[in-house]
Amino acid sequence: MEKQEIIISSQHVSKSFGKQLVLNDITLEIFSGEIFGLLGPSGAGKTTLVKQLIGLDLPTGGENYIFQTRMPSLSIVERIGYMAQSDALYEELSAKENLEFFASLYGLTRKQRQNRIREVMEIVELSDHLHKLVSNYSGGMKRRLSLAIALLHEPELLILDEPTVGIDPVLRKSIWESFYELKKKGITIIVTTHVMDEAEKCDRLGMIRDGQLIAVGTPAELKNKTNSSTIEEAFLVYGGAES
Repeated sequence: MEKQEIIISSQHVSKSFGKQLVLNDITLEIFSGEIFGLLGPSGAGKTTLVKQLIGLDLPTGGENYIFQTRMPSLSIVERIGYMAQSDALYEELSAKENLEFFASLYGLTRKQRQNRIREVMEIVELSDHLHKLVSNYSGGMKRRLSLAIALLHEPELLILDEPTVGIDPVLRKSIWESFYELKKKGITIIVTTHVMDEAEKCDRLGMIRDGQLIAVGTPAELKNKTNSSTIEEAFLVYGGAES
């Protein structure tokens, strides 16, 4: 079997806020071109981990590497598309103005901006709302616009924190189809979720509970190892084994 390229390596990563241990000795490798899901309930430590990967937060112990470079690193950030759990949008501006602003931050030329804005708005199915003020967008539309912004500069790695929260099931399906298309282009995608049916769509999963990585594997492997018919059952088995 061909050896897979490691894009992300977290080595014995821990994080404490005062006396509260939020991440506990996480060691994890994520490979090039895979959709990797971080699955766990709210407060499990998923957001803390992805913030460290993008360089927005520092571990208390251990190290994170992306593209063999220790994070945080400004040169690496340019190769990453990041979508936070809360939308960082300028509500008094139109969607197009938001996209123009972020495209300029990414250093896209005028011609590149026009093409990419059109392409990403088609991916998230917001082309008809390009000139609408973001303050008039629904919550689901704001999530989709945030995803479009993360895709603007054609990153090699996408880190998406709860990307489909507040999005209806039909649109969620189409967004996942766009993830598969991006994967075909060799883009690596990390998705945090607490939605079990989304977890099934990932190539591999890392299950997180109480700041600990309790299991890693393909959905099929995790179900087989626990004699479970669903990922939800498997998660409960792994979680129970740790408590």
